[in-house]
Amino acid sequence: MSLKAIHVTEVPSLDNFPENPSLCASRFSPGGGLSSFKIPKFLVVGHRGHGMNMLQSPDPRFSAFKENSILSFNAASKLPLDYIEFDVQVTRDGCPVIFHDDFIYSEDNGVVYEKRVTEVSSSEFMSYGKQRETEKSGKPLLRKSKEGKILKWCVQQDDSHCTLQEAFEKVEPKLGFNIELKLDDNLVYSSDHLSRLLLPILQVVCDYAKDRPIIFSSFHPDAALLVRKLQSIYPVFFLTNGGTEMYYDVRRNSLEEAIKLCVEGGLQGIVSEVKGVFRNPAAVNRIKESKLSLMTYGKLNNVAEAVYMQHLMGIEGVIVDYVEEITEAVRDMMMKPSNIDAHDTTKPKPNFSERELSFLLKLIPELIQH
Repeated sequence: MSLKAIHVTEVPSLDNFPENPSLCASRFSPGGGLSSFKIPKFLVVGHRGHGMNMLQSPDPRFSAFKENSILSFNAASKLPLDYIEFDVQVTRDGCPVIFHDDFIYSEDNGVVYEKRVTEVSSSEFMSYGKQRETEKSGKPLLRKSKEGKILKWCVQQDDSHCTLQEAFEKVEPKLGFNIELKLDDNLVYSSDHLSRLLLPILQVVCDYAKDRPIIFSSFHPDAALLVRKLQSIYPVFFLTNGGTEMYYDVRRNSLEEAIKLCVEGGLQGIVSEVKGVFRNPAAVNRIKESKLSLMTYGKLNNVAEAVYMQHLMGIEGVIVDYVEEITEAVRDMMMKPSNIDAHDTTKPKPNFSERELSFLLKLIPELIQH
């Protein structure tokens, strides 16, 4: 469905959002602010905390911790991660909560039902799944898979739902937050509606972020543009499938369109599906020439060799589910030669010449077409 374009100039700025650029700039380019934003090192970002849940997967790593929960965030904080990524939506009563899916599923007397997250109150949202009070029993929490199956949301270490405010209050303050502004691809949002969804999120960030590193991101072009207009402190990245899926809104259909949107809208970077970058590696240089940062997400980011290839290509960060394995792999790949044991052959580090790297970049798009 078409996503309605809005004119962000019609939306007033958030009057009480702080105007101290050091909150953001000190974490990136010293003294430069957003105008010279630059990621200082290769970032590893935990997807929905310690990794997302895939309930149908036999891999126990996809059910280790309840995704998008304080438990998952704090488990991730014990690893050498730079950021965690999570999804924020706003409930009917204006409370920013952390939840990925557009709908929450439950059952009553054996009958499965769904409710849109943005149409329930914060108290009802918190009533699903595990409860904080041990004597309370929450409503059953189910999940609909991409194949349409309704599954019980069972994980090895469960936790209750949480709000954005609680994440700021209860998660290690040095851990950065990549806040994805979650919107439904199948809805059309007016400018007023977008403002009502974004302003409560920005207010919580204003009140509780302190000096925590923050990156905003969104798949919705107008949401990304609007949050950039509403504040000038924290960087805003545009999320894109990089051409691996097609949408009615052409701004979402290629890295070239993503570059254009970011440059014209004053955004700081792009987060692309990694396959979109591997299929179009020449776009990396165009993104850099446009003075934009580039990060990626996707299943291939759980493969250490794919992450290392991205590092060689100049990509600046990866969002991953296998947080323990990839943080260890990145630590090893970033080690200086003087710190590497010459007799340790258990973890050989690839060493490509410029010619070999050029060949690989030409070969990869062919390898991942299917």
